Amino acid sequence: MEIKILCPQWGQEHLDAEAFFAKVKDAGYDGVDTWVPESQKDRNRFVRLLSEYDLSMVSHQHQAKGQTINEFCKSFEYYLNLSLESNPILINSHSGKDCFTLDEQLRVIDTAENFAVKKTIRVAHETHRGRIGFGPVNSRELFGMRPKMKITADFSHWVCVTESYLEDFEKELDEAIKRTEHIHARVGFTEGPQISDPRNSYWEREVDFFLKIWARILERQQSIGTEVFTITPEFGPPPYMWVKLNDNEPVSSQWDINVFMKDLLKEKFSKVINKRP
Repeated sequence: MEIKILCPQWGQEHLDAEAFFAKVKDAGYDGVDTWVPESQKDRNRFVRLLSEYDLSMVSHQHQAKGQTINEFCKSFEYYLNLSLESNPILINSHSGKDCFTLDEQLRVIDTAENFAVKKTIRVAHETHRGRIGFGPVNSRELFGMRPKMKITADFSHWVCVTESYLEDFEKELDEAIKRTEHIHARVGFTEGPQISDPRNSYWEREVDFFLKIWARILERQQSIGTEVFTITPEFGPPPYMWVKLNDNEPVSSQWDINVFMKDLLKEKFSKVINKRP
């Protein structure tokens, strides 16, 4: 199985697309995890540069909106189509809202599934606060009603939402692992979705907890014969990144932390990188 480790554009939006791609390539990433520009001109340039820099992409949908569920699903499908223009490995989606009714959440999942089948692309719903996959209990309901639902595993949110290391949710975690198509490798803790710095030994327990979950996901993917699997180290800038009290400057470099996580993932999972089952 080949593991592609991708770089988030989140936190690097100040850079021109080409400067960002060059920085990503120089750092040893295999691709990027980001949204496509809404401007057709900018989007055409973005896609051309992706090819020129030989970078893979997981495309990100987070913009869908609407006052009614019909308006939302129409907007959702529009942004899924936009995401597809970058020829992504898959589309990672911030799907719906946690305030949606169960029926509305199912409408969002069905819209994504119909799109995925029609366009022959995988759509993974990110387990993110504020979205339909915000926690293990709500996800349990959705999993039971939609057997084909796939996810992007960002369990930093589940740890934060449940204020636990998921001790009471092993069945839900097992099911989520089976449905995982992509990983957002951020380490959270019981009071927040992001620890201050994974390089600090203070957070050794939390880092180890997440590494073990990610290992379970990769073992599952290896066992079912997956050829390419994607992971994005996704430590974010402020306000995800902790800041100093005196000047509100970040306590650490987001870029350096994500590079550290990239290298840690390669080290820990070297046995499955570029290996066939």
